[in-house]
Amino acid sequence: MTQTQPPQESSAPQENSPPPPQTSPESPASPGPSMGRLVGVDLARALAVFGMYVVHIGPPLSATTGVASWIRYMSDGHSSVLFATLAGFSLMLLAGRREPKTGQAGRQARARIAIRAVILLALGTVMAMEYGGVIILGFYGVYFLLALPLVRLSARTLAIIAAAFALVTPQLAFVLTSLLTPSVQQSINTYDPLRHLSEVGVLDLLLTGFYPALTWMSFVIAGMALGRLDLSCDTVQKRLAALGATLTAAAYGMSLLLAGKGALRSLAEDGPSSGGSGSMPADAGAFPDMSASSLLTAGPHSGTTFDIVGSVGIAILVIVGATVAMDRLPRLRRLAKPVIAVGTMSLTAYVGHFLAQTALSAPAGTGTEQSWLPLIMYVLAAILFAAIWSRLFRRGPLEHLLNAATKPAKHIR
Repeated sequence: MTQTQPPQESSAPQENSPPPPQTSPESPASPGPSMGRLVGVDLARALAVFGMYVVHIGPPLSATTGVASWIRYMSDGHSSVLFATLAGFSLMLLAGRREPKTGQAGRQARARIAIRAVILLALGTVMAMEYGGVIILGFYGVYFLLALPLVRLSARTLAIIAAAFALVTPQLAFVLTSLLTPSVQQSINTYDPLRHLSEVGVLDLLLTGFYPALTWMSFVIAGMALGRLDLSCDTVQKRLAALGATLTAAAYGMSLLLAGKGALRSLAEDGPSSGGSGSMPADAGAFPDMSASSLLTAGPHSGTTFDIVGSVGIAILVIVGATVAMDRLPRLRRLAKPVIAVGTMSLTAYVGHFLAQTALSAPAGTGTEQSWLPLIMYVLAAILFAAIWSRLFRRGPLEHLLNAATKPAKHIR
């Protein structure tokens, strides 16, 4: 529009890659927590990948009914939010899980994050030249750069910052967007080299794009806070499950109460094809109607406080649910290995589904199919590829290249 290590680190939308193929080990700096927790994170990441597939390949929302409509609606916006939350989690895998790395190790970790950010920004810009503003990778690069000053903070401090961002930044974004007349936008874009290369420039990355950093950093910082917790602990799991459920119910319930039955309406429903984020105009951004009442809604990609809080709640529930399932259901964990493998190479899976659509001459990044069959085929292909590749190599193809590109960071003293 995607979310999270040494010696096995990877990238966005996925940042931890498998040790023997189907798990992602704890960072060396992390004491104690079980392997199952990171397997759960990989599973959650795979679900985010498949959610993106639903939005970009599956039927438009207007063509679905019943359970299919619910799946389509939940995928729109929430899958990319899950990516962003897992990206924050993954930053902690690089920077030190339970305890932040310090000294030389800390400087090297921050350098690795910065290198990844620049590469993702460059890759996102290149892909946006072909596929438009739906590509999330460039936004990932910006998130990583903005998160660098926060990587040594505690879980409590990060949670407070995330909450403050959720409460303040949507209103700030609304005011800034209101002041951003077409002439001002044109003036800024004229001097923006990124905008000359693609339709995603600095202004889009920070404020007006699909995943603007100003409001989406709430998800990344929330994920960083999760990364500092021991998710294998029963008490932590129960508290997070309760928190996720409370945030979800409170945000969406309050929005429905204040804005009425249309409060949770997806912005994709307003597009001609209801095709999800891929079908919305590239400059839609948050609050496209510029009405103050839009601040009370909570639909996917609305960028309001209610949307952010509710989406964080859903992301927490998915991550905790996947973690608990992988920790406590060993038979399910064995059966889910091929799906988990997708999560360990989600950057490859994400980029791959765009390239595959281009190769097959399908409209990339838009959900215009009336049948679920193409989506099912893409999901099965990703699972098959990841399962085979993970038996032969430790990292996915793009994850390997990204890891190699960050090697120079080890020379920092």
